Amino acid sequence: MTKHILVTNDDGVLAPGLFALVLEMRKLGKVTILAPDRNWSGGGHVKTLDRALRVREVRFPDGTQAFASDGAPSDCVALAMLGFFKEPIDLVVSGINAGANLGHDVTYSGTVTAAMEAVIAGVPGVAISLETPDNYVGEIDYGPAARAAYKVVRQVLDHGLSAEILLNVNVPFLSEDKIRGICLTRQGLRVYHSRLDERLDPRNIPYYWIGGDAPTGVSESGTDVGALAEGFVSVTPLQLDLTGYRALADLNTWHWDEPPLETALLTTAQEVLVSH
Repeated sequence: MTKHILVTNDDGVLAPGLFALVLEMRKLGKVTILAPDRNWSGGGHVKTLDRALRVREVRFPDGTQAFASDGAPSDCVALAMLGFFKEPIDLVVSGINAGANLGHDVTYSGTVTAAMEAVIAGVPGVAISLETPDNYVGEIDYGPAARAAYKVVRQVLDHGLSAEILLNVNVPFLSEDKIRGICLTRQGLRVYHSRLDERLDPRNIPYYWIGGDAPTGVSESGTDVGALAEGFVSVTPLQLDLTGYRALADLNTWHWDEPPLETALLTTAQEVLVSH
């Protein structure tokens, strides 16, 4: 039975990485496209509830039909899953993002959170990102990342994924002959170099830019950061259950029924006064 694959992204419906991904996903099933009408990079997991969402049809240069929404990537997935497309969707593939999504990036990434939205709806989700040098000038070849996505998605279609699991795939910025293979990884440590730039507008009212240098990472073997540094495609399974299970034992030792600290201090102070 032919699988129905939804392709989306966070760089915008006309981003070249999305079309490269579509071409490879067509080899695996029926592909429909619903993506944001603009760049949502860093938008995180969004659900738009306070306004109407608009969808319009667009065409790729080869005539391929696609749909663009003024919502976030996760909105696009929600629209698709809730009935914009009448045929049920079997898998959501998000990408190919221009830039890696490693470590804590997954909480910011529209690419990854689109795949999360799929999993919330009970459908497997895969996020694909291509490591891209900061301030890179020139045309980006998404071919190697698209073909890596094909390999990963084919395995997902063959074997399935456990409920509440999505795959976060990152591809090194290398020619295909130099990519060393696919490596299963855990999340690594992303290091951010953010800074706040405060300026004044023409009316002398302050405004702010959050900026800084591009993030780096700790290149530890076995992590997504380390895999890219070693020339491997990184595949990291992520789960939606964010419970800190190791912390439960420590928190269990706290005395949760004790009075609030302010009440306890007041009682102690009153006892001191009475004793004098």
